Amino acid sequence: MFPTRLNDLFTRLSAYSALVVAFELAIIWVCVYAIVRFVQGTRAAGALKGLLLIGIVAGIAARVLGGAEVFQRIGLLYDRLLAFLAIGLVVIFQPELRRALVRLGETPFFKSSPKEIALVIDEICEACKNLSRARFGAIIVIERSIAVAGAVEGGTPMNAELSARLLQTIFFPGSALHDLAVVVKGKKIAAAGVQLPLAEPDEMPDKRLGSRHRAAVGVSKECDALVVVVSEESGQIRIAERGRLSVMSNSEELEIELKKRLNPQAIKQAIDEAVAAAQAEAAAEDASAANPSNEATNSFEAIGQEQQGDEEFGKGAA
Repeated sequence: MFPTRLNDLFTRLSAYSALVVAFELAIIWVCVYAIVRFVQGTRAAGALKGLLLIGIVAGIAARVLGGAEVFQRIGLLYDRLLAFLAIGLVVIFQPELRRALVRLGETPFFKSSPKEIALVIDEICEACKNLSRARFGAIIVIERSIAVAGAVEGGTPMNAELSARLLQTIFFPGSALHDLAVVVKGKKIAAAGVQLPLAEPDEMPDKRLGSRHRAAVGVSKECDALVVVVSEESGQIRIAERGRLSVMSNSEELEIELKKRLNPQAIKQAIDEAVAAAQAEAAAEDASAANPSNEATNSFEAIGQEQQGDEEFGKGAA
């Protein structure tokens, strides 16, 4: 019965034109590739691989067995489960779907001339230098290709010309807006007192970093914004991009990094590098999870060497 069913399936496939089959396979490949590109480097990548494998196996089994009278209920159950699975995927991958839709609608924003970009960078660096020296906390979100409006909440619209003095005034501890973020759009401060999404504690490179750094990492994962953070405790300046924090040793290094990362030609390259790095990190995590025994073996070897050293030391003392 099963060989007959398989023969019928291959007979139907052979009836199609090779060109039509190749075209359909190409479309399917493009769709799968686009989905993988959207989720690669995220926590959803592993789950998606498992779901794809289960879906392929279940689909083949349902098509092969579902045609037989004995296994008709399997085919019926598979068809019904597909609808619930689609709803479940929307719920499970909601953050990834939102980012995908945002990226599909992204348009180049930073169309300022190189001279205007240089002026914006100078004002931000001057403000950060003074804020760092005074140990005043600050978080500045520089919008690039993707609008940050969909990832932030609240805020006071300003539409004011960007200047170092205005930034220092906003982040002065006595200001009503100093605890939250400033959004820079082009050469203007679009809004102040903006609430940003917080990254999860396990996503932070250093658990000692506070809410400002969690907010910087969180919003940089939602869009391609470049975020400058000044620590209130240490005065340290950091840049957050694509969920990664980079420490700046001084305002001069900050200026160099901003010029490099706000260069329109460098934005795409920075995004590709961040995606590749995230993919490599995810692969390393998968490898370490697949070989947990290596760490245990190394620990046992270290303990054995320590015990052997203690025994030799005891013999020498005796």
